[in-house]
Amino acid sequence: MARRDPNGATPDPQGPGTGRGAPLQDLDSLRRRHARQRSRAHRQPTEDEELLNHPRPEAPAPLAPEQGQFTHTDPWRVLRIQGEFVMGFNALAEVGAAVAVFGSARIKEDHPWYEAARSLGRKLAETGFAVITGGGPGLMEAANRGASEADGLSIGCNIELPFEQMCNPYSNLSINFRYFFVRKTMFVKYTEGFVIFPGGFGTLDELFEALTLVQTTKINRFPIILYDSNYWRGMLDWIEQTMLPAGMISPEDLNLLVVTDSLDEVCETLVDCYNKRCGESSKRSEGARLGADPSDSEAADRAPGKADGQ
Repeated sequence: MARRDPNGATPDPQGPGTGRGAPLQDLDSLRRRHARQRSRAHRQPTEDEELLNHPRPEAPAPLAPEQGQFTHTDPWRVLRIQGEFVMGFNALAEVGAAVAVFGSARIKEDHPWYEAARSLGRKLAETGFAVITGGGPGLMEAANRGASEADGLSIGCNIELPFEQMCNPYSNLSINFRYFFVRKTMFVKYTEGFVIFPGGFGTLDELFEALTLVQTTKINRFPIILYDSNYWRGMLDWIEQTMLPAGMISPEDLNLLVVTDSLDEVCETLVDCYNKRCGESSKRSEGARLGADPSDSEAADRAPGKADGQ
């Protein structure tokens, strides 16, 4: 007979709190389940769980915009930048010889510069070069249009801007970028020269970045050509009369620039630099006009191609 406790209750032979008496193996199972629950509550989720689990809104809702905020953080943005590089490299991987043409987006079709850029695009295509522009209107459109009319490869590298720049209709290969620096990489990597038509800050940005990359030997030399000497003369005068005397640049740095009013000379310079690494065109450079020593540019001319100088 079971002994009574002082309060008169008869203890359960199987243990307290088990009602009519649970088997011991059930108690062990219960304890193990509680232990697993405690372990699950304190452990870190696995990588698979982090990937596959999806946070739920407090109440059922088809959309929860607040849950997408993580895609605007810097780590996620790095992946987006990486994806944009991969997209650009894939799109341009089979491009052979190409020339980048820069210039103002504000120039209308009836302007002489528009017709000049259109003619240059046609000439470049007939020479065998693909034409790459920023993909927008104005002089970019003109160069793409000329290349397209000559059945050449006409590439537009468009950029996402606050005022929604639209790609011009004359690009038969159009690529859209979010980041300026990714697009700039494509211009430098896939072209054999820059032709700079009159333009504004964006055009100057491309010009001076190319000059800096060549000057610092981050890339080997390739032709940088300014079209329309009257437009560029004020800037060149300031460079030559202010920067140069102050020692901010060397006379040989001006060997990197060719200034011309002739579309034929533009094409001749590009072909010369492609075939002979700018051997003849160095004699037509702004530095040569000032009597600068050509030896530095000749050393760069002998380099086999564009590459990271470091």
